Amino acid sequence: MSLSHNQQALELGIKTLGLNCTSQQIEQLLAYLEMLQRWNKAYNLTAIREPIQMVRLHLLDSLAIHPYVQGVKHIIDVGTGPGLPGIPLAILNPNINFTLLDSNGKKTRFLFQAINDLSLVNAKEINHRVEKYQPEQSFNIVLSRAFSSISDMLTQCDHLVSDSGCFLAMKGKKPDSELSQITKDYKVVDLSQINVPQVDSERHLIKIIKTGVS
Repeated sequence: MSLSHNQQALELGIKTLGLNCTSQQIEQLLAYLEMLQRWNKAYNLTAIREPIQMVRLHLLDSLAIHPYVQGVKHIIDVGTGPGLPGIPLAILNPNINFTLLDSNGKKTRFLFQAINDLSLVNAKEINHRVEKYQPEQSFNIVLSRAFSSISDMLTQCDHLVSDSGCFLAMKGKKPDSELSQITKDYKVVDLSQINVPQVDSERHLIKIIKTGVS
């Protein structure tokens, strides 16, 4: 697929999502897509190979949760891989600081390069295991679309979230069995079905807080 086709699909998806996006932000998203394609050949960063599928399943999938990350200052994307959903969200939200955490050195080397090439002053990459990472300050949102289970995410990331913060877990089909395993220390406060443009499969976003925290 040509770049213009990718751009057309991206711009149409952004319009469908109702997002305000500058031409510079479109350029950054496309530059990130091009980098992801190029590095993927050598580093196997994602199983998705087709650029148009990357637009739909990576870029638009990430941007679809944009409304749910508003009004905060500090977000950590745990198990971010090649920067998903963190980098697309950082491009669209220059006033939010994103920490992109992954234990895979190949992926964090890619993140370092992407952050620099895209001039994302509001993003930084961390090569660390999530349960061992001790940040200087806690986060308003602990975000992930790659954790194996919600209960694992809560257990391993509990120390990262601020008292007034929340966890956001991106999932495919509604994960009923995972939800049933959440302990009484946590509470699901929102479960939204997310419509990703040009993607037929189900997507859900689960918002969770610590019990007793409003």
